[in-house]
Formats: sequence, C-alpha cells, structure tokens
Amino acid sequence: MPNKNDMVSVFHALGDKTRMGIVASLALGPQSVSMLSRDVPMAMPSFLQHLKLLEACGLVQSRKEGRVRMCALVPERLSAAQSWIETQRRLWEVKLDNLDEYLASKDDRPNRI
Repeated sequence: MPNKNDMVSVFHALGDKTRMGIVASLALGPQSVSMLSRDVPMAMPSFLQHLKLLEACGLVQSRKEGRVRMCALVPERLSAAQSWIETQRRLWEVKLDNLDEYLASKDDRPNRI
C-alpha cells in the first residue's frame, strides 16, 4: 500500500484540469512536450510547470531523444491511486450498509412520543 504522502501528491496532481488532460493524452501513448502542449492555451513555461509537477509525483517520466523531450505515463502510479480508491470504496460501502441496517431497524420500532 502506498504511503499517504505519495497518494496526496498524486491526487493533488490529478486535481488540476490541465494536468488531468496531460495524463489523459499520455494514456494514449508517449508524446513530445510540443505535442502535449499544442492544445493547451497557456505559455510554454506555465505548461512546463504542470509537467514538472506530474514528474515530481511520479505520474510522468520524460527523456530527451535528440532535440525532442518525450513524455510517458507511469501506469504503476495510477494503479496505486486506483488501489487506494478501491480500499476507500470498500470501507465506505461497509459503513453505509451498517447505517442502512441501523436506519431500517429504527423504522421497525413503534414511535414513542
């Protein structure tokens, strides 16, 4: 199980629509920085800050190929986030089932005033 700080950094990175768009694009396969940035309406230095944050939390890796910087998704980081979400989902399903049972048992009792 990944540690809490790792998950916080991943979810922080995914919480921005620009970074989420980068991740979605890279899910289709590796791309150059210029390809990734072409549909993003911001200056390149701002775009590179988003990319650096994705690299810092481990969601994206980049490497230089000649004069081109190529980026690729690191699927293991998304798998770790998915695992954390699944654990939380199961936990809350149990809690909500227990609440449902409790409320149903309250409905069966006659009301006292």
